[in-house]
Amino acid sequence: MISKITSGSLLGVEGYLVDVEIDLSNGLPAFDIVGLPDSGVKEARERVRTALKNSGCGFPVKHITVNLAPADTKKEGPAFDLPIALGILVGMNIIKQEAVEGMFVTGELSLDGSLRPVHGVISMVHSAYRNGIRSCIVPWQNGEEAALVEGMEVFAVKDLGQLINHLNGDRIQPVEIDIHKVFKETSDYLLDFADVKGQENVKRALEIGAAGSHNVLMIGPPGSGKTMLAKRLPAILPDLSFEESIQVTKIYSVLGLISHKNSLITKRPFRSPHHTVSPVALTGGGRIPRPGEVSLAHNGVLFLDELPEFQKNALEVLRQPMEDGQVTIARANGTLTYPSDFMLLTAMNPCPCGHHGSGGDKCTCTQEEIKRYLSKVSGPLLDRIDIQAEVSPVVYEDLGSRKSGETSARIKERVVRAHEIQLVRYSKEKIMFNSQLGAKQIEAYCKLGPAEEKLLKSAFDSLKLSARGYHRILKVARTIADLDYSEDISVMHLAEAIQYRSLDRKYWN
Repeated sequence: MISKITSGSLLGVEGYLVDVEIDLSNGLPAFDIVGLPDSGVKEARERVRTALKNSGCGFPVKHITVNLAPADTKKEGPAFDLPIALGILVGMNIIKQEAVEGMFVTGELSLDGSLRPVHGVISMVHSAYRNGIRSCIVPWQNGEEAALVEGMEVFAVKDLGQLINHLNGDRIQPVEIDIHKVFKETSDYLLDFADVKGQENVKRALEIGAAGSHNVLMIGPPGSGKTMLAKRLPAILPDLSFEESIQVTKIYSVLGLISHKNSLITKRPFRSPHHTVSPVALTGGGRIPRPGEVSLAHNGVLFLDELPEFQKNALEVLRQPMEDGQVTIARANGTLTYPSDFMLLTAMNPCPCGHHGSGGDKCTCTQEEIKRYLSKVSGPLLDRIDIQAEVSPVVYEDLGSRKSGETSARIKERVVRAHEIQLVRYSKEKIMFNSQLGAKQIEAYCKLGPAEEKLLKSAFDSLKLSARGYHRILKVARTIADLDYSEDISVMHLAEAIQYRSLDRKYWN
């Protein structure tokens, strides 16, 4: 007898359907799995056999053949345990085939018949929904995650016994969650910009970066507050939209970073890898490709502290994801594309000792040492950074002041209003931030008057800007105008944007 169960697997961060076909026939007892299974799938034979026995179902003395279709795609992981077991139960007439028709099934089995959670459930269930399936069975820990797919009836089960009873008529209640309530559940950040003394120019640069999702470089001596400022950036970022939240949740789900208590990512990611991170860990890859830090920072911030300390080849592989908003990983058995639309925030010292350019005679580095240190950040990478902010040493008057700085909540109000202007303006463009503007869109939305054209031409010639630098100045100026609630880009907005491109001439000239 042949039974058929619909399950799924992952290709990158997206799911696709897999038909699990099980044939029970007479002959020498055997248990074969075909359809390009990896070792994790092949091991399902022992898990399924033992789980069925320990659940009181027994195990058929038959020749069992399992086919995972399409057979030309590599299948990975333990998510096929439950559909295989369910297909065998149908073949043993313990469950009727009609009971599982039009139903998506996934889950890993323990030896006692209980179910364990699997990775990437939201992606697989969403794929099933797109293919017309409206009911699914998942492990109970994955229930709320699967229920994020609106319109899908989700049954979360704890063990095989409960599943058999459910399919034979003793139905359990589907998982019900208030998606919008879950999405609105937020927690306040403990870190606030009000704690930072001085550095008003850097706070302004970060405000502009947050409003338009622009890449930012902070350069200054040790102890000036670069890391302190960076850690407070999440407090002023615009809130995630529901669509963005689902995109981020899919990535984290694929890597198993979703807990059943927090099934939806509702805050913009803030990733801060150590400078010893490898290029593969940063951009993704490996023998079995997995998303890297640039994908985990999708719709959020990737913070690289002590930028020159990172491996140079690790920094260089950032250039393509920064430009395209996605990273493509090619391997012998296929090519995968992961989303990686992030805001890059970096911090660095101006020299090995950290005091170059800060005045006085503190710097002990030779010119050759300074040049070698700064050359670790290449020109092409520097050209992709929209805003360069110099972080000056903190003076005693600022530290001793009892006056509190502006709170993150006040700054976020301005950032959110500027972001709302962009959402309205680009409602037909499929973009959300000024940093995502293409060349043609810049012409349409960043128009300049004669005075502004004259100023920009002068800056282009004197700073020897590239075409990319020219476009990035216009995008930053557009964001500054939005923060000022101005429809047009004025000379003042453009001048401020130009000053954020001057540090590479001071330090890298």
